[in-house]
Parts: sequence; structure tokens; C-alpha cells
Amino acid sequence: MSDLRGMRILSEKGRHLQNPGGNAGESVTKLRDLICIHDGPSSLMEAHDPLSAMVAERAGFKGLWASGLSISSSLGYRGANEASWSELANVVERMAYAARIPILVDGDSGFGNFNNARLVADRLRKRGASGICIEDKAFPKIDSFIGDHPPLADIKEFCGRLKAVKDTVPDPDFVLVARIEALITGHGQGEALARANAYAEAGADAILIHSRKSDPTEVLVFARSWQNRLPVVTVPTNFRTPIAEYRAAGISTVIWANYNLRAAIAAMCDICNRMIREEGTAGIEPDIAPLVEFLN
Repeated sequence: MSDLRGMRILSEKGRHLQNPGGNAGESVTKLRDLICIHDGPSSLMEAHDPLSAMVAERAGFKGLWASGLSISSSLGYRGANEASWSELANVVERMAYAARIPILVDGDSGFGNFNNARLVADRLRKRGASGICIEDKAFPKIDSFIGDHPPLADIKEFCGRLKAVKDTVPDPDFVLVARIEALITGHGQGEALARANAYAEAGADAILIHSRKSDPTEVLVFARSWQNRLPVVTVPTNFRTPIAEYRAAGISTVIWANYNLRAAIAAMCDICNRMIREEGTAGIEPDIAPLVEFLN
């Protein structure tokens, strides 16, 4: 934590006072450019509140992933749609207020049917989001890493959600990412490609493909088979793979889905345990951000 000294992260916390939701109008780079125009995989960093958004921006990330799991966890909920879409939108608005880089929001399964999905997307755009990702599961969703085979949404019904979002938010800069769970649920490459084709026809701007495997083989096979009909986004939660492999497969964007929150949890646990053990704070001062960070 000592490398935070001198960053003055919070000194710019009021910079959007004249333009609430400043992300929507003045992002340094548009999300569509990051995902659709690239020389190699773009990186989106997870953020779950304004502070984590500002830390990621200061570190040099060009875009943010407003993680549904991380936001739910930070609010004290499980990642099972216990947090409402209005709570999600409130957090995204504060993130957009604090950081200028674009935000792709994890919209889970769209919080219901096509009507819910279009309402969520519309509200998120008005709160400063640059795009939404929705996944082909029923509502309420089951986390991808819980259980053996979470049920998938009917393809036609899910296409209805995608079309409703595109019809409701016609802004060409707003990015709609369709997340395919076929590999997660064990349905294989054929099902994943069939869904990708259907979602492309329904108006998706990019395809997110995910895997439970401990290596990226499934994702790389899909990307090569898909041949970039639409940009491919992936979330390497379970595997540690050099960016060069994603680049070689033509993958557009890599989402680092929960690292900020996990880092924060580890740091807080460490500090709390040390304070109990050492019965004081003298030993921890060199390892935490100085108080001035919060006062300027």
C-alpha cells in the first residue's frame, strides 16, 4: 500500500462538479474504441465504487468493468441478483462521477425479461455508463462458478433482450456485449457458436465468452472458430495466460473481473489482524495510505 503515497487520489474528487456523470460525455477513450478498434487486447479493470475506479484510472487502465459480483459484495449481498438494478445504477453513477474512463457495466442477465433489460440499460446510460454486458441466463441468475449446470436462457428469448436494449438505447457509442455461458454450463463449442451467431444477428456489438477451465483452451478455440465476426471479450478468472496468447487468437478485450476487490479484502484483513496482534498502529503506518489522501 505504500506506493499510494503522493498519488492524491481523492484530491480530484470534485472534478465533475460542473458535469455530473462526466464519464458519459468526456471519457478520454470511448469504450467502443477500446473493444472494437484495437492493436491488441484492451484491458478493463474491475471497480466497485468511486475510489477503486479512481485507483484504476490513475494506474493507467483505459476502461472499467463495473462488476456485478464485486458491487454486490461491497454492498453486503451475494452475487445472485440480491442487489437491485437501482442500487447497481447508483454505484455506477458515482463511479462515472469520479473517473473519466469509460465503464462497461456487468448487467447480469438483465434483471428480468426484455422489458427489464431495456430499462436497466437506459438508466445506466443516463447515469454515465458506456456499455452493458448481459448474459444468457434466466433471472435471478446463478453465479457461473456455482453448481454444475446453471440453466441457460432460450436463445430466441435472450435475443429479445438484446434487441430491446438496442431499440431503447440507440446511441451508437453505447456498447452492448452479449455474454455466452454455453462453455460454463458444459454445452460445448457448437452451442457457443450457435448462440454467438444469433446474438450477432440480434444486434450485439461484442461477444463475451467465459470458461470454468483452469486454462484458456476453450476460450482460444472459440475465438479462432468465431474469426472475429464481432469482437471477442474474455474474463480470465481461473487461468494465468500471457496477453500474447489472447492477441494471437484475435481477442479484443480482457476483463480483470474482481482483482481490486480481492486486493482490498486481503489488505483490510492483513491490517485488522496486525492491529489486534500488535495492539496498536505504529507498525502499520508505513504500509497504508497517508491520512492526507482523504483530506485534500
